[in-house]
Amino acid sequence: MHGTGKPPFIKETGFRHFVSAARYSWQGFLRLLHEAAFRQQLGGLVLGSALLIAIGTDFRQILIFAGLMVLLFAFEAINTAIEELVDHLSPEFSVFGKHAKDLGSLACACLIGLNAAYLVYLIVEAYLR
Repeated sequence: MHGTGKPPFIKETGFRHFVSAARYSWQGFLRLLHEAAFRQQLGGLVLGSALLIAIGTDFRQILIFAGLMVLLFAFEAINTAIEELVDHLSPEFSVFGKHAKDLGSLACACLIGLNAAYLVYLIVEAYLR
């Protein structure tokens, strides 16, 4: 005990580490579900995939689309983490907080643009066949 009444933190190893990491990731996913942007992105994955299947897109291209969407989800998670930290460290307006949030938003916007461009490319390609 270190005077706090709590035992010292013991880092998990081996399989227990894997289980702990999976639990933390699941908790992160559940937290991210509270974000409207993430729910919209999930909808984009479902609708985009359904559209690609409906127009007969090659399975590999659908997997690439899904992979790009998962990358977007990862960036959305990082963006949300940045927002959480900024809100905690600087509850009032601050220039550094604004810049951090704007940059996180830009990262997500770049991937949304990439995903949308790829989806449009696949749709155009399907109709030109």
